[in-house]
Amino acid sequence: MPPRTRRAPVWSNGELLDLISDWGEEAVQSQLRSSRRNYDTFGQIARGMKEKGHDRDALQCRIKVKELWSAYRKAREANGSSGAPHTTCQFYKKLDAILWGHLRSEHHHGHFRGGGGGGKRE
Repeated sequence: MPPRTRRAPVWSNGELLDLISDWGEEAVQSQLRSSRRNYDTFGQIARGMKEKGHDRDALQCRIKVKELWSAYRKAREANGSSGAPHTTCQFYKKLDAILWGHLRSEHHHGHFRGGGGGGKRE
């Protein structure tokens, strides 16, 4: 039998709120938009999480931000379909406040980086 890999504990609402708060800071968003290699920025976020009493590393923070960003994007796209019922995701309003302004700005300037979550061009 292969050895069991140890999974990180499920994120609590408090951890998620702190992650969103740290990730949503303008200085952090600016760093994420300016570089494709953003591991150091997620290291900063992880240190902020530690200061708040959460045991999360840079990779865990990065993965969770990508998951949050993906859920937000799917909900936003579903809401763009005419006649579709309103769709939301956990922390939609907080994510919208962080991401929607960046999406409008970045589409206007001809590039899209997803607020640091994915680095994709669309």
